[in-house]
Amino acid sequence: MDGIKYAVFTDKSIRLLGKNQYTFNVESGSTRTEIKHWVELFFGVKVIAMNSHRLPRKVKRMGPILGHTMHYRRMIITLQPGYSIPPLRKKRT
Repeated sequence: MDGIKYAVFTDKSIRLLGKNQYTFNVESGSTRTEIKHWVELFFGVKVIAMNSHRLPRKVKRMGPILGHTMHYRRMIITLQPGYSIPPLRKKRT
């Protein structure tokens, strides 16, 4: 699971959990087929669709030196009905 960095929890990603869609930040060099294979192998689910977009870099200043944040891609992964990723499942109260 070298390519998948971490799960993303924003307002949009939490809303997408109801549609069985999960959001992850992945390394920009990873391909869609690699990410699909890693998700299916690690979580034991079936992926039916994947959407991705590149996040814009943010400028960070450390004194007189300008730098950029790490560059990631964000993947929105849709699972087949009946499958879910247990640690990321939204709990209802």
